[in-house]
Amino acid sequence: MQLDSNFFIEELHLGEVLLNSDESSHIAKSFRARAGDSLVLCDGKGSLAEAELLEPNPKACKALVKSIGKKEPQPKIHLAISCLSDNCEEDIAFHAAQFPLAAIHLLRTEKSLEPRESTLSKLCRRMEAKSLAALKQSRKSWLTEIKPPVFLSDFLKSFRGNLIVCDKDGETYAPPFSHLSPHIAILTGPEGGFSPAELEALRNQEAFFLSLGQTRLRAATAPLMALGIVTFSCFAKTA
Repeated sequence: MQLDSNFFIEELHLGEVLLNSDESSHIAKSFRARAGDSLVLCDGKGSLAEAELLEPNPKACKALVKSIGKKEPQPKIHLAISCLSDNCEEDIAFHAAQFPLAAIHLLRTEKSLEPRESTLSKLCRRMEAKSLAALKQSRKSWLTEIKPPVFLSDFLKSFRGNLIVCDKDGETYAPPFSHLSPHIAILTGPEGGFSPAELEALRNQEAFFLSLGQTRLRAATAPLMALGIVTFSCFAKTA
């Protein structure tokens, strides 16, 4: 039987491997897998492997990796979201990480309401867990990274690529991806949006401003809608 999920392993190699306790428990208890069942293993670094389950031990499953596929290209789209006050970043991470997405960046903006003195380390760990779950559920090969919070000004200094800013006064179409650099960052603001000074800084970075329609969206909804629009346009342009 082929198990209907991917399973994570940090290092892939041909031959026998042991899966960690979380993956092993899922295989043995949730799927009730048996020796001889087929598995797809992923390392989150672009590689998928075909494997056969040898021992369905809920503490440490043993599998035989028979083949490793060609490494897939790393996604070029990044999502940069303003820190929010109700921890809905976790839900954003789970849904967004099902897309071919390189990373989710947390931004500190003028209207962010999170505690500025915090590293948000617990939130980041929970988002990482959601990203890992999305990796396996969506059967991707690349794990979406979760980046710790930085101020918008620092993000603009460090990110190398094109910027797409979600704004009600933006264009109603996605930009021509054939003219964009290998990396693209979609930026969404907090409730109330980016401040005038932040919008001016983004214009100075030659950002593209994209409208998400006539309705007013919550800060937790906008990133997913924007990601869908940009991802569709990206694949449409490169198809």
